Amino acid sequence: MRSRPALKKVHDGGLDFDAVIVGTGQAGPALAARLSGAGMKVAVVERGRFGGTCVNDGCTPTKAMVASAYVAHMARRAREYGVLAGAKPRVDLKRVRARKDAIVRSSRNGVRKWMEGLKNATVYRGHARFSAGDALSVNGETLRAERIFLDVGGRPLVPKMAGLESVPFLTSETVMDLARVPEHLVVVGGSYVGLEFAQMFRRFGARVTVVEMGARLVGREDEDVSQAVQEFLETEGIDVRVGAECLSAKKTAKGLTIGVDCRKGAPRVRGSHLLLAVGRLPNTDDLGLQAAGIAIDQRGYIEVDEQLRTSNPRVWALGDCNGKGAFTHTAYNDYEIVADNLLSSAGRKHTDRIPVYALYTDPPLGRVGMSEAEIKKAGIKALVGKRPMSRVARAVEKGETQGFLKIHVEDGSKRILGAALLGTGADEAVHSLIDAVYAKTPYTEFQRRVRIHPNVSELLPTVLEDLTPL
Repeated sequence: MRSRPALKKVHDGGLDFDAVIVGTGQAGPALAARLSGAGMKVAVVERGRFGGTCVNDGCTPTKAMVASAYVAHMARRAREYGVLAGAKPRVDLKRVRARKDAIVRSSRNGVRKWMEGLKNATVYRGHARFSAGDALSVNGETLRAERIFLDVGGRPLVPKMAGLESVPFLTSETVMDLARVPEHLVVVGGSYVGLEFAQMFRRFGARVTVVEMGARLVGREDEDVSQAVQEFLETEGIDVRVGAECLSAKKTAKGLTIGVDCRKGAPRVRGSHLLLAVGRLPNTDDLGLQAAGIAIDQRGYIEVDEQLRTSNPRVWALGDCNGKGAFTHTAYNDYEIVADNLLSSAGRKHTDRIPVYALYTDPPLGRVGMSEAEIKKAGIKALVGKRPMSRVARAVEKGETQGFLKIHVEDGSKRILGAALLGTGADEAVHSLIDAVYAKTPYTEFQRRVRIHPNVSELLPTVLEDLTPL
């Protein structure tokens, strides 16, 4: 590790910095580089693995494993494409995990070397806890700063469930450490994380049952999206139990059972492994926030203003711990907002963001802007255009025609309000609509842009040719 820059000693024996950054997820490292590059003395504190959730337990490892699952799925479909691939493919989960681990390790080491090589920066390995409004204790040493930035991330939520204490369970982190494909994986939670793992392990060869308390999968989305997602998951052999009530767990001689108490189907689901995918908690309970006068909400998220400053004017909260996005891209945008405001007085606000995200099932869902429910709740008079992926040439050519393209526009101004693109390439195709929503582009103007053929994006203007009242 590089030598520390010269630091000013303060009266209580601590060390004085211009900025202390706690956590090295998506926001922290970029902010450290930007501030140290501006000549500030910066301390970076990391208690665990460099890179945060995205690199270690989120985007990087899951997408690496999703790629392996996709290959297995396509190998089974090889004959559909005129390819004679031989015997039925077998998944070696140890090799899948080794590939994933190598990718993660490379990314993690890259972040660590970046931080350790920064000019004007000092890296501390240990747990940070507030001892005052402008000071943190790390390994018995006091770090005092004019500005403190928290990028501490979150962790999987373990829900209160009767009998859970007697049943071994997996989370979105530990499920990726399995050495063998489960015989029957029961996934509690039918939303973004749960469905990604459900499809992944089904393609690896496991039986999979998804149990969701809500009336439908991915309840945040429009009903047609939820229905389409459930249909293509069931087509792959995944059992879906929605409307589950009074969940309970029970250990059995051969595994476990989950009580679902649904109106339809068996009252208990049997399985060999249990994955809990019901949400996340912020890592804010062991930071000593009270000593710094930092307020949190009922769920433990740090309360921030539009510029991400906490109730302590010296402290900012970025990324998952502030509850304002919970995505890698929103965490990075938090960094951009804070850095631009500090160094350029830019006046940027997190409330200027338009919701954008993806569900990484196969096919993926690309989302931008308002949903149908949000449009109706806002009382906006709107139109909708929709086209099945079976009428998209690129999808037909690839043999991946599940899903649809759907775009909402305001009736009067003709501006594009939002879109739900569910289909092959949708997580990429949605980006041209992101720019249009930010720019409040009238859909008639959007239609004039020429796009590349064959491509999913080329059909977006066509979707807007046949609009009907919402």
